[in-house]
Amino acid sequence: MYRFVRTNLATLAILAIAALFTSATLAFSPDEALLSKLRAEIDGNSAASSAMKSFAKSVLLPLCTNPVLVAETAAQNAKATPLSEIQSIDEQWQVAEEELPIFTEKLGNACAEEIRKIVAANPAIIEAFVMDNQGAVVGENIMTSDYWQGDEAKWQNSYKDGQGGVDIGAESFDRSANEVIQQVSLPIIDPSGKVIGAVTFGIATGKL
Repeated sequence: MYRFVRTNLATLAILAIAALFTSATLAFSPDEALLSKLRAEIDGNSAASSAMKSFAKSVLLPLCTNPVLVAETAAQNAKATPLSEIQSIDEQWQVAEEELPIFTEKLGNACAEEIRKIVAANPAIIEAFVMDNQGAVVGENIMTSDYWQGDEAKWQNSYKDGQGGVDIGAESFDRSANEVIQQVSLPIIDPSGKVIGAVTFGIATGKL
């Protein structure tokens, strides 16, 4: 009888431990797992200074789940615009000698307005632009030279086929801003933890 009770108590203990592990696993969302991976990639990046790494983790990473940036990116993805059409717009964008309607839209939509709020609240952020799941611009605070970023490392390494990653470019002097700028690109992540786009931030390294 004593052996039977002891055996059952041991079984119950094992089941209790298993339940704890199960609940812990359920609580660890894909969102947190991805953010943890991104933090590790930032820490391991040789192009970023310690100040940039700290800024990227404390200020930029939380913006990857900004509700407005997420909603605007999801809405553009839902349009499922053919890549050929995106590339056609890109060609017109690059050679335009006058303001196109799409310029006004990308600089004035809800995504662009949110970016301007982010920039106003963070003096080190000079520019930012959000891209969809094909690399097309969703919104921006400063005109980019290209509409389609899908052929560039900043989108390829941060969207990373929907897996999410980090891209940190080399520092360069920006004449218009009169600042040394370094671009940091990260994924846009929806509430389910899915990577739906990417965002590039131009950071004035002297303001970190």
